[in-house]
Amino acid sequence: MAKSAQYRVSGLILPVYLPSLLFTAGEMALIPTIPAMAESMGAGIALAGIIAGLLMAGTVAGDLPAARLVHSLGERQSMIVAALVGAIGILTAASSSSLLQLAAGIFILGAAAAVFGLARHSYLTAVVPLSHRGRALSILGGIFRAGGMLGPLIGAAAISIWSLSAVFWVGVVLCALAALLLGLSPDDRLETAGEGKFTMFQTVRDNRKGLATLGVASALLAAARAARTVGLPLWALHIGLDPAQTSLVLGIAGAVDVALFYTSGQIIDRFGRRWVAIPTTAGLGLTMLLFVLATDANTFLALALLMSLANGLGSGIIMLIGADLAPPKKRSEFLAAFRLIVDLASAAAPITISAITAVSSLSLGLGTIGLAAIWGTALFYRHLPRPSQRNSA
Repeated sequence: MAKSAQYRVSGLILPVYLPSLLFTAGEMALIPTIPAMAESMGAGIALAGIIAGLLMAGTVAGDLPAARLVHSLGERQSMIVAALVGAIGILTAASSSSLLQLAAGIFILGAAAAVFGLARHSYLTAVVPLSHRGRALSILGGIFRAGGMLGPLIGAAAISIWSLSAVFWVGVVLCALAALLLGLSPDDRLETAGEGKFTMFQTVRDNRKGLATLGVASALLAAARAARTVGLPLWALHIGLDPAQTSLVLGIAGAVDVALFYTSGQIIDRFGRRWVAIPTTAGLGLTMLLFVLATDANTFLALALLMSLANGLGSGIIMLIGADLAPPKKRSEFLAAFRLIVDLASAAAPITISAITAVSSLSLGLGTIGLAAIWGTALFYRHLPRPSQRNSA
């Protein structure tokens, strides 16, 4: 490995960033169309929502098994396998003749995303020196955001030119291209990831303090981010904004989010994790509590921009904290457990909002997640090492 002073993050473009962009765009292209595809096959709104939710369910289910695969094959080979399996999952959904086959394809894609995400996370943890880790993972966070914007745009173009099912074929092509790029990558530094015997539960026991403190804090941040994703369009509907206004506001806010990813990495590497994790979590928590003040388009835009500012500042911070905590010889096992906690929180946040809204109000549902984020802020403040402590360690 190159010395820290000579390291170039640009060396990660082919082995990590470009394949990640393709895979994420392929996955995200499907998200707006899965409910419509299910509805066209006879599903009601509730069932269509359940089928769409199987993408996250597959990811959660795949988090722990992914660790064994990465331990056995290594990060690069695992990413190739995951991209190909993701393409098979999308192909299964694209050619589905029943809702069960569609659901199976979406679940397979979610499980493949778990493997791809863990392998990529483990790869960067091992390859990137600590001095550049913030920038490397914040760029990866920016790649997620770019893929989340690019995928639906490509999907919309495919629908307008061909048909609804064409989006799925776009996803197949993008995942296959990601596998091809990984196969052509010259970076063979990590063909074998695991060292020694696979010991998932022993690794969790040995690192339970980090998982119970910074792992939980990261999960609460992830829950706030998931709540933001569903909360903004729900609140726009609640205050009576039309779809065009909502899309415009979310588009502007999304641009702010994407624009800050590299700034986030620079702050992390120069000043430390606290300067990003604490403001991001506190900012999302406080803006969740301020939803009740957004009563028209202007105040809604201001709130959306504040949330994007907070969220964009924390690009890659959850992955970075996981990388910092991971023991070098058991990184895939640890990161699988860490990612499972985070993914469970992300999946639980929309369900929590829906349940509280059903018995009370949307503002209380969002406010509950906001208070959880404030708790996460306190955990970060208490347990994230200050720069002097981290350097001495």
